[in-house]
Amino acid sequence: MNSRERILARIRTAVAGAPQVPLVPSRPAAAATGREIGLFAERVADYRAVVHVVDPGKEDAVITEALARRGARRVVVPGGLPQEWERAVRDHPGCEVVTDDPPLSAAELDAVDGVVTGCAAGVAETGTIVLDAGPGQGRRALTLMPDYHLCLVRAGQIVAGVPQAVAALDPARPLTWISGPSATSDIELDRVEGVHGPRTLEVIVIR
Repeated sequence: MNSRERILARIRTAVAGAPQVPLVPSRPAAAATGREIGLFAERVADYRAVVHVVDPGKEDAVITEALARRGARRVVVPGGLPQEWERAVRDHPGCEVVTDDPPLSAAELDAVDGVVTGCAAGVAETGTIVLDAGPGQGRRALTLMPDYHLCLVRAGQIVAGVPQAVAALDPARPLTWISGPSATSDIELDRVEGVHGPRTLEVIVIR
């Protein structure tokens, strides 16, 4: 019997005879209120991210304008991104849309100017964005290697708190929880951004 088997055997012995806990199926998240949308935008901005709150249908112009301000020339677009959002990327003059098929190498991802994605959820209480590698989000490397991440969040994806987000998400998927641009600090609290992910996070909230 190896170490793993011994540990599992001890766990089985310890829980033997314990009552079964019924599993409660998660409920779909309720639609975000205006207050929750505002709180989410406020908390995201607290992390030094750039935030836009727009009405449905207005996000396309904001995407194009954001990329123009950034001076982005090569932008990664993951598979499954809504067509209108991809068109908005292409509408930025001189912008080359880069796809991840075949998968881009780390060096290729490091060489692009940014990435545009959707998300799986947004948490109002913490200003956290959750990605699960679903359509329009791409694999984790797409949002960790480029220095700039433009993320779109629909009002219906915003939940009040972390428990509601956990209940709404699939734990079997590769979840990435993003709270602002990547940042770290040393023992003297000198903040350094862009070490573990994008240096700049820009978020478009579609209310």
